[in-house]
Amino acid sequence: MIFWIIRFLLALLFPEPANVEHIWEGTPVPAYGVTLSSYIPSGDGPFDAVIVCPGGSYYWLDRENEGHRVARWLCSEGLAAFVLEYRTAGVPDFITAYRYILRGNRHPDMISDLQRSIDLVRGKSGIKRVGAMGFSAGGHLVMSAGELYGTDFPALSGAPSRHSLKPDFVVPVYPVVTLSDERYVHRRSRRGLLGRWGQWSSAMRDSLSLERHVRADCPPVFLLNCVDDPIVDYHNSMLLDSALTASGVPHVYTLYPSGGHGFGAAGEKQDSLTSQWQESFIRWYRSSFAE
Repeated sequence: MIFWIIRFLLALLFPEPANVEHIWEGTPVPAYGVTLSSYIPSGDGPFDAVIVCPGGSYYWLDRENEGHRVARWLCSEGLAAFVLEYRTAGVPDFITAYRYILRGNRHPDMISDLQRSIDLVRGKSGIKRVGAMGFSAGGHLVMSAGELYGTDFPALSGAPSRHSLKPDFVVPVYPVVTLSDERYVHRRSRRGLLGRWGQWSSAMRDSLSLERHVRADCPPVFLLNCVDDPIVDYHNSMLLDSALTASGVPHVYTLYPSGGHGFGAAGEKQDSLTSQWQESFIRWYRSSFAE
């Protein structure tokens, strides 16, 4: 009762925009804070859609630079965009390591949030294809959706999906890829995703190391990163590129010599090379899915 009173008071004091949807409302999943913010182009449609997953090491989310700014840009290009604020381990665990004692948020919460979003967006009128674009840890998440769509993770929590969970295309930008290769692994993201105990499980590491589970019927992939990335070793994307090539998955891989990490759709964080990635994606998308 106290929860609902607090929620009611917060809604009065801080009303949410009309374009925000709580994706688990009305289901058995206790994750009210997971939201999907929509950006729909003007016109009659129908539109292709992109679900945008910000990065943040599976601990937090870069909501603006890798979320809403990306969505506004996609919308300006005629794509319906949906920013997913998925569950993360959170700053409290980063500071206190409380997930050694309590479960907290961990796999499969994040992929379940994305699959639920894919299901909901597919069910909306005026939507054709549904792709997924993610940055850093969000890149790992969207590529996971491209590989693990055969498992209905929401159904494991009592909310079975009604539509195909396979993205029509996947866009991992400077993604985390491997959770097993100690030469290149981003340990904070691995810990955020798998949990304090799960990070030590070789089976868990292997099951979510993307380079080990590429399937031949993966959706098309637009992949990019930078050699000088100081956060996620650039070999992560090279491992994924090799696996996609070996499986014959249609994809484009761009490796910039400079540009770092975390530039997203923020022009002020891009250099002369990474400022080209957005236009390159639009060209690839239109050439790949021209009607």
